[in-house]
Amino acid sequence: MHKLVSKLLIYSNLVEDSILTNLSGIFKSWEKGVDEKEEIIARIYKEIKRILDISTAYGFDTNLWHNYLTFLLISNENSFSLTCERTGASEDGTVNYLAKQDFRIFKALFDFDFGPIERALGIDCFTTICSYKAVAKRERVYNRNVSEKVRELSLKIAAAEGEEEIFRLVTDHYKRYGVGLFGVNRAFRIRRNGAGGRLDFVPINNADSIRLDDLVGYKIQKEQLVTNTRAFVEGKAANNVLLYGDSGTGKSTSVRAVLNEYYDKGLRMIEIYKHQFRDLSDVIAQIKDRNYFFIIFIDDLSFEEHEVEYKFLKAVIEGGVESRPDNILIYATSNRRHLIKETWNDRNDMEFNGEIHRSDTMEEKLSLSARFGVLINYSIPNRQEYHEIVEALAAKQGIKMERDKLLLAANTWELRHGGVSGRTAQQFINYLEGEQDTNG
Repeated sequence: MHKLVSKLLIYSNLVEDSILTNLSGIFKSWEKGVDEKEEIIARIYKEIKRILDISTAYGFDTNLWHNYLTFLLISNENSFSLTCERTGASEDGTVNYLAKQDFRIFKALFDFDFGPIERALGIDCFTTICSYKAVAKRERVYNRNVSEKVRELSLKIAAAEGEEEIFRLVTDHYKRYGVGLFGVNRAFRIRRNGAGGRLDFVPINNADSIRLDDLVGYKIQKEQLVTNTRAFVEGKAANNVLLYGDSGTGKSTSVRAVLNEYYDKGLRMIEIYKHQFRDLSDVIAQIKDRNYFFIIFIDDLSFEEHEVEYKFLKAVIEGGVESRPDNILIYATSNRRHLIKETWNDRNDMEFNGEIHRSDTMEEKLSLSARFGVLINYSIPNRQEYHEIVEALAAKQGIKMERDKLLLAANTWELRHGGVSGRTAQQFINYLEGEQDTNG
C-alpha cells in the first residue's frame, strides 16, 4: 500500500495524520518487519476505529473502505479539483494525464488485497469493513446528503473499468457539487483557532431539513424570500435580506427552508454570531472565488446602545474599495425593525454625555437596516390564522382529534406558552404527538 500512496501526485496533499497516510506507514513497517506483531495490530485497529467513526458520522454502509477513499477524493482541495469545480475538466492538458495517474492508483487502492496481512496477523478487520452492515437506520443519519453522494459515487468507482472512467465520474462530481467541505455540506459555522489563528468552517451536521411547503401561512413573505433567492442562484441581481418582526413567526425557519430548496443549485449557508463580525472580511475572502452561492446568515440580530459591532457589518454590506462579491448575500433575522435599541433620549439632539448632535449618531445606527435591499415583515398571526396553522400541522402529523377539541386545546396551550405564533402552534402539535405516541 505504501508504494501506491507514495506515487500520488495531485492528491498527495493528504493530511499528515490521515487514515490513508497512517495505514500506508503501518504496511511499510509490516513489510520491513520493523515493529512487533502486537504493535502492528494495535496501530491497524486504531485506524479501523477511525474509519468506523467517520462511517457512523456520515452514514456510510456496505464497503466502508471504498466509502472512505471516495470521501477522500471528493473532499481533497487541490489545484485540479478546484479548477474542475469552477470550470469543469478541460478536454486535454498535462494536468489531466497526471490526474488519471492518480485515479489509477485510487482504483488499485479500491481493489487492494488485504488478505496477506490479515492472514499473517490473524485478524479480519479489513474483511469486516469491506462487507459492512450499518446498525442505524438511514432516516436517523444527520449527514444524509453526504452519505448518499459518497455511497453512490463509491459504487460507480468500484465498477469502473479504469482511470478514464474514474476521471469522468470524479470530475463530473466536482463540477456538479463542488469539492471539499462546501461540496458535501450545506450549512456551516466559523471557528477561529486562537487569537489571530486560522479561520475554519465547521459543518453543521444536524441542519434542519424543513422545506418551504412545510411552513404554514406567510405566503407573501415566502414569495418575497424565494424570488430574491432564486434570482441570486441564477446569477441575477439580488439583495441582502432582513426578516424582522415578532418572535416565533418563522423568520429563521424560512431562511433554513430556502437553503434546502436551493442547495442543489449551489446554495450554501454560513451562520455567524455578533461577536464574530470582526471575521466577516476573512470569511468573504475565503469564499468569494468558490463556485457556490453563499448566504451569510445572522440570526436574531440586534444591538444595544453601547455595542459597536454593527459598524463591522455595515462596512461589509456597504463595501469599500472592493465591492461585495456576486456570490455572497447577507440574510438576517431580527425582532427589531431598526436593529438597534432606541430610547427617547436618542431623539434629543442636545449634548448628552459629551456628544453634540446625537441624532446624527443615531441616524448612522438606524441606517444599518436600510442597507438591506429586501425587508420582510413577519407579524404574529391573528386567531383565525393561528387555528389554520394548528389544523395544518395536525393534519401533517396525523393527529386524530375532533376540530373543536383541537382548537380549544390549542387556545388553552397558547395562553400558557407565550401567545399565538407559529412556534407556539408547532410546540402544541409536538406535545399532542408525544401524548399520542405515549398512549398508543
